[in-house]
Amino acid sequence: MRILAATISVFLVSFFIHSIAFEVNEFFPGERDALMQLRDVVNSTYNLHANWTGPPCNDMNQSRWAGIGCSDWHVTHLVLEGIELTDLPRLTKLELQENDLSGQIPPFDQQSLIAFNVSNNKLEGPIPSTPVLQRFPKSSYDNNSDLCGEIPGLSPCSISVPPPVPGIAPAPSAFPSRKEDHGVLKSWSIALIAAGAAAVLVFVILMLLCYCTRVCGEKTKKQQEQTVAVKRLEEVNTLSKKEFVQQMRLLGNIKHENLAKIISFYHSREEKLIISEYVPDGSLFSLLHENRGMRLEWKTRVSIIKDVAEGVELLHQCLGSHQRVPHGNLKSSNVLIQRANHNHVHVHVRVKLTDYGLLPLVPVHKLYVRKTPEFVEGKKMTRKADVYCFGILVLEILTGKVPRSSGRGRGEHRDLSGWVRAAVDNEWSTDILDVEILGEKEGYDEMLKLTEIGLECTDVLPERRPTITQVLSRIQDINS
Repeated sequence: MRILAATISVFLVSFFIHSIAFEVNEFFPGERDALMQLRDVVNSTYNLHANWTGPPCNDMNQSRWAGIGCSDWHVTHLVLEGIELTDLPRLTKLELQENDLSGQIPPFDQQSLIAFNVSNNKLEGPIPSTPVLQRFPKSSYDNNSDLCGEIPGLSPCSISVPPPVPGIAPAPSAFPSRKEDHGVLKSWSIALIAAGAAAVLVFVILMLLCYCTRVCGEKTKKQQEQTVAVKRLEEVNTLSKKEFVQQMRLLGNIKHENLAKIISFYHSREEKLIISEYVPDGSLFSLLHENRGMRLEWKTRVSIIKDVAEGVELLHQCLGSHQRVPHGNLKSSNVLIQRANHNHVHVHVRVKLTDYGLLPLVPVHKLYVRKTPEFVEGKKMTRKADVYCFGILVLEILTGKVPRSSGRGRGEHRDLSGWVRAAVDNEWSTDILDVEILGEKEGYDEMLKLTEIGLECTDVLPERRPTITQVLSRIQDINS
């Protein structure tokens, strides 16, 4: 969040963590400065001037600052509920798009407000009829859970609903109600949760047998002898049961042939389990790196790449308005393989993606998106983080090499994508190819095109990466 004193601008910024070691007394000055600017221009019933001093994160995952949460030395969320921030009469910009905010929009009526955007959140209910909020276009409110109102292009509210009252907003990030008082914003309560997601996959209560499940992917048999995969979540974000259930129901409603179906889940204080479709033939990682006796021909590899792209694109369509990074955990060990049939010459497989949609549930450092350059540099992540992970996967399939972590620098996978870039330089070379496909010269043209796609997807700058829809279209052209 950033409020500048003269032309007070407010931004909620997702500060993402990266896993580079820092000395105990090191911190990120930009994050501290943004919070100090906020502290200096508002009044509060809580003495922020006395509390917000020194580095925001005094320990790797702790903060002495009221309402501040830290992880790996980065500020990851603000929870300022109940401290009644007031006096924002000069507020000019409020840009809160893509922040997982939920609840209802409070009746902002700051006449100084010239920019307002709450699109791509989880807000619901009527848009308050204050003159200020009514003058902003539909695009300021797009892609929310269930907003209605008199804004042209939005659905009108079917019944008259009173303005928000205190305590309505749930979490993860919420707008509790505020009172309107001639340009003064009262009872300000914002919770911006930027860390998120973990290993979750399913829906149906798993009785006592599930309590014994401690290994990812362990098999369990239900009463009718249906084999399912059970995942036990060892580390979960601070979420209410309602929020956990909402996310699981959202994921459970997604159906696609290239996604492992989420069947059920179990939630209690002690246990959180996810039950999903069991895919019997292992993962792409195993097929590429642990089962070298079985030849994975080029035709099969192209089919796998296309199936993965189709699954990721579907997630971007279904979760794009709910999550900044719809998959969030795309890697070869989460690409499950189902063999349709096989013999000594060919392997025909169907791909099922798993561990998707976990970003709201599990700490981000537990997910594969932590490997992206933007995360390593503490920048905001978008769906282009999935594209980066997809590009790494394509290069892994082409080269047969296991992506290794370089630990520092502009992205932990710089060694794989960087190695491929260095190898091809200005001219594509077969030196990068897995030895198993090196002899399939008729596929060299496709291999070249997919190498180019993989390198574009792993560009250090997210804005230069293609969308997954553009990627899928190009792959379909190659595979046609």
